[in-house]
Amino acid sequence: MCNCPGGVTVATADSKSAASKACRFESDPGYHFRKTKMKKLDLDEVKQFIDAQTPETKIYLGCDSERLRINGDWYADYILAIVVHINGNNGCKIFGEVQRERVWDNKPNKPAMRLMTEVYKVSELYLQLAEVLEGRQVEVHLDINPDEHYGSSCVISQAVGYIKGVCNVIPFVKPHAFAASYAADRFKGLRAA
Repeated sequence: MCNCPGGVTVATADSKSAASKACRFESDPGYHFRKTKMKKLDLDEVKQFIDAQTPETKIYLGCDSERLRINGDWYADYILAIVVHINGNNGCKIFGEVQRERVWDNKPNKPAMRLMTEVYKVSELYLQLAEVLEGRQVEVHLDINPDEHYGSSCVISQAVGYIKGVCNVIPFVKPHAFAASYAADRFKGLRAA
């Protein structure tokens, strides 16, 4: 965490250099609130890339979020990730974006609204890419733990049902949801550096 002057708290990567980069823009009061802080996902570029791949190419979609406090209000960075596993056995290309939005969850240990927003965002992404996903192996990954000892379990049936209904696929949840749990998380770290 980095405490910028003016009471703004910014979540940063572990390195001190990332913290200094985050603070560098503190003189611009709107900086922390812009969605354009990170590169926006170019859906046309993603579609063209997927279209150029063989039918054996696998696609994994995921979304993760991270809560942060800015000037006393809670926000979430929603990280969308598209993992294109080339030919199903070669390397991967990751596309993604980070969107910052205000969150209203009353119980931080049971973040139902924020988690369902992840579900809505990944399903919307699926629908936007539907034309190039047809005929391919596609998995939707949710950063939700089915174990009742974890706060994210509060939305497991609701989230799985929503993805089944909207995307017509059975979503993967933790520990099998690497596109949400790892790729999206790692993508944010790469974009922030």
